[in-house]
Amino acid sequence: MSAPTENTTSAAGAPVDLGDPGFHTDPYARYEELRARGRLIPVEFPFKGRTAWVIPHYQDARAVLADKRMLNDPSPLFPSGRRGAGNMRLQLLEESGVPREYSRYLVDASILDMDAPDHTRIRKLVSRAFTVKRVNALRPRVEEITDALLDALPGHAEDGAVDLIEHFAYPLPITVICELVGVPEEERSAWRDWGRKLFRLDDQGLRADALIGIAEQSKALIAERRSTPADDLMTALIRAHDEDGGRLSDDELVSLVLTLILAGHETTAHLIGNGTLALLTHPDQLHLLRTEPDIGPRAVHELMRWCGPIHGTRLRYASEDMEVNGLRLTRGHAYIALLGSANSDPAEFPDPRRLDLSREPAGRRESHMGFGHGAHYCLGAALARQEGEVAFTRLFDRYPGLSLAVPPSELRREPLPLSWRLAELPVRTG
Repeated sequence: MSAPTENTTSAAGAPVDLGDPGFHTDPYARYEELRARGRLIPVEFPFKGRTAWVIPHYQDARAVLADKRMLNDPSPLFPSGRRGAGNMRLQLLEESGVPREYSRYLVDASILDMDAPDHTRIRKLVSRAFTVKRVNALRPRVEEITDALLDALPGHAEDGAVDLIEHFAYPLPITVICELVGVPEEERSAWRDWGRKLFRLDDQGLRADALIGIAEQSKALIAERRSTPADDLMTALIRAHDEDGGRLSDDELVSLVLTLILAGHETTAHLIGNGTLALLTHPDQLHLLRTEPDIGPRAVHELMRWCGPIHGTRLRYASEDMEVNGLRLTRGHAYIALLGSANSDPAEFPDPRRLDLSREPAGRRESHMGFGHGAHYCLGAALARQEGEVAFTRLFDRYPGLSLAVPPSELRREPLPLSWRLAELPVRTG
């Protein structure tokens, strides 16, 4: 079988630039345009002139993410079969100055870029930490951390305003995930800084330094836990590596530590930021949250649908020429399920841009795809939902007079493709 060829855009029109400012000022208007344009839209993969294809419709995106023929790792499609072969993300990392010895932790050994059976093997090892029972047991500690952060908010105010992203939305999830994994308190601020730098696009040197710092710190933490085991996830992963038949390689162990910590706080932080802004600008829905004591879980689902921070999946590669839900996909071509567009598709959600905290039915079911779908559905979704529920309910209970300190039009979004992130959220507590 020959190696995959470059994508072509012959009949589909010019590629869309995902770095266009319109995707950050009003992404949902752009998504409406894309859905009207077709079911497969060529896009310029961020900033390097490569082409991928986005899938903007809900049913198409769901079908593609559920299809086992779609690969996160394209290397089997290339003659060498070498890990990373044909992977656009790896190419971008290397062009950003990230040494290959470190980029492997984000690609080659990452559970996020693996397919079965390796993905299945590692997911089973980690999933025990995120069962509903384990997550429910964490709730009292999540509430304790939340209350302490809320008590401290007024002390961070400058001219009567406090940045909720800096002093609440970020500290809550990073504290929770670091305690779960086993990162000492004195080292957590470094992880937070590295995480922010890793998602920057304006300084490649900072991104490379951040990844190196994360990888080296992960190795140091693993060495420390080997000598001093504890009741945490890192100790359990080390045992899986050292004692349990070598079910984790050295690189996989390092990659898991950094992936769990980064993924365990970045998305949740921006769900809290986006959701708080949505509630402050929709007083009828904020009133519903305050007066309906059982609506918290449903509210988090709707906020994740309406203003979730992740608007696109990682690249998926077609393992063969194939048809999915009537879409013709080409072997070796790269595809992105456009989650932000899928979650605002009127064919699935009536009046999709209307915020309605009662939209989702009660129970654990979710119809949105804010946490993805299929084999790579977010492993920590239950924890993120719980943190969101606690954050929103406790925040507005503690500060019923919470208000924006600036007009919504003055708020800045971070220019990261396929994401929806506030740079800051200045508020007044009363």
